[in-house]
Amino acid sequence: MAARLVHMDGWMKHKAATAVMVMGALAAALAAPAIAQQQWGYSSKYPRIDSVPSGSFAQRLLDRHNEERRRVGVPPLAWDAQLAADAQDWAEEIARQQRMTHADHAARRGAGENLWRGTKGYYTAEEMIGTFVDEKRHFRRGTFPDVSTTGQWRDVGHYTQLIWRGTQKVGCAVAPGGGQDWLVCRYWPAGNTMGQKVL
Repeated sequence: MAARLVHMDGWMKHKAATAVMVMGALAAALAAPAIAQQQWGYSSKYPRIDSVPSGSFAQRLLDRHNEERRRVGVPPLAWDAQLAADAQDWAEEIARQQRMTHADHAARRGAGENLWRGTKGYYTAEEMIGTFVDEKRHFRRGTFPDVSTTGQWRDVGHYTQLIWRGTQKVGCAVAPGGGQDWLVCRYWPAGNTMGQKVL
């Protein structure tokens, strides 16, 4: 399920704070281009992150996942370099196509998948994953797909994948395109399985 919320509230943040953030990101990228590219996954030269650098963008994506998983009482996820590399390939593809579409099940080799997009360079790692977490307002514990107070599992599908008890690994990547950042997260084993409990 694609997260189609493209926020248009960019003008609401203070311009000075935005300038500082952009200048800081630029300085970091110039000082350590390989690390900057690894954190975002922008370069095919650095598609894999075998150990997530402390404080990196990838680490922050992982931390936001695990923060919510701790809150609901399920084990933390581990970062998986192959999932991240696969996510990078698909992020680049949907950025090129300018379409929020899931990779088919075979192409994902059975992995679960969450998608997101938003204004390029505007959202933090925490805000990106936070959009998945925000779906918890409609979540109710139960057996999938009967897990949403709205009666539509798609209203909570990103969240249920994020907190799915049986999922053990995650890998995410971001690709820029069309003025947007396109985030893909892949999960193993996949969640959102019919007839199984989320927690």
